[in-house]
Amino acid sequence: MPTETAIHFFLQLTVILAACRFAGLAAQRIGQPQVVGEMIAGVALGPSLLGRVAPDLQQALFPSGVSNVVLYTTAQIGLVLYMFVVGLNFDINHVKQRAGTAAAVSMTGTFAPLALGALAAIPLLSAGGFFGTGVSLGMAMMFLGASVAITAFPMLARIIFEKGLAGTPLGTLALACGATSDAISWCVLATVLAVHRNSPEMAVVAIVGGLLYTVAVLTFGRRAFVRLGAVSEERQSIPTPVLSTVLILLVACSWVTDTIGIYAIFGAFILGVAMPSGFFARRLTEKLEPLTTTLLLPLFFVYSGLNTEIGLVNTPALWAVTLGLLVVAVAGKGIACAVAARVSGVSARESVALGSLMNARGLIELILLNIGLEAGIITPTLFTILVLVAIITTLMASPIFEAVYGRHRTEEPSVPAEEGYPYERA
Repeated sequence: MPTETAIHFFLQLTVILAACRFAGLAAQRIGQPQVVGEMIAGVALGPSLLGRVAPDLQQALFPSGVSNVVLYTTAQIGLVLYMFVVGLNFDINHVKQRAGTAAAVSMTGTFAPLALGALAAIPLLSAGGFFGTGVSLGMAMMFLGASVAITAFPMLARIIFEKGLAGTPLGTLALACGATSDAISWCVLATVLAVHRNSPEMAVVAIVGGLLYTVAVLTFGRRAFVRLGAVSEERQSIPTPVLSTVLILLVACSWVTDTIGIYAIFGAFILGVAMPSGFFARRLTEKLEPLTTTLLLPLFFVYSGLNTEIGLVNTPALWAVTLGLLVVAVAGKGIACAVAARVSGVSARESVALGSLMNARGLIELILLNIGLEAGIITPTLFTILVLVAIITTLMASPIFEAVYGRHRTEEPSVPAEEGYPYERA
């Protein structure tokens, strides 16, 4: 049995990597980042396309059971490693220097879509067919609000990396806002699940535990990790014992945040932020990033896409609901974040660019939606509608970004001269 599972996993891996490579190249040809191609490849390999064209082949390639568990677990490893690398290259000084803007955009980009999504849940619950049996109005409002407010943090990080924005003021600001927004959204989800399961302590553990973890790692942890950087700089390399220590810390932190109810990516990201910057961060990134992005991370996007079936939206009324929720999502996230950034003194170009990046939801929303579907909070119909919203808002991000900002990268950023933001991590 284990041997057969391993053989099948290698077949899955071959198909996934080939599909993601092909779709990634196709996406780049039309001006989209590679990660968008990987997202579409995941949906194409699922019941939405391959399952309709060749259902027997799709089931043979991606059966339920042990094989699915192996794929999911490996995908989580890739996601955790990638978010750790993102944290390594996250310049917290940019956030400190732009704290006012980061706070304004984060709060606006969280509470505006939360409010609009909550209002949209009222007619949907009354209409029936969108929420599970026994779901109260409060639960429906909180869940749909969180779904609209979510930002595809891993995808946002990947887009920023591919656009060459890692370490820049705009890239760091977008990551800070995305991290804050998603953290709040996951806390809202934890509250919804706690109410649904009649377990209020679950929400308390998630929120309080997440705050304690963040504070502990960024204070005591940061001071303890200095030694790792010193040893590496002294030897001008990352010694094997140091790398082993980092990996042990990484999986332990991911386990902690997953256990308390806040997704593992936040544990990995915060740990990366706390690691020594400079030489240590650069060398560790060089070791981990290539294999993670080319081999492991595509599994995350594909696994999520396997649970999506677009064919469920099959009437004019459902398409009207989809369009309405798309408008709510764009207005509550993209436009609201752009307006908040502009009011905070960011240039018009950077404001719209930031709004477009924050509006990308991608497949991280599918994780939230899958949780809601499995818990019986939403129906497969609403699940599919929100997946379509996630795909469309993510596809919108790159063209808008390029039109308003990407073509003008030679211009100086709209940062006051006295603040002097560096463009590379010190």
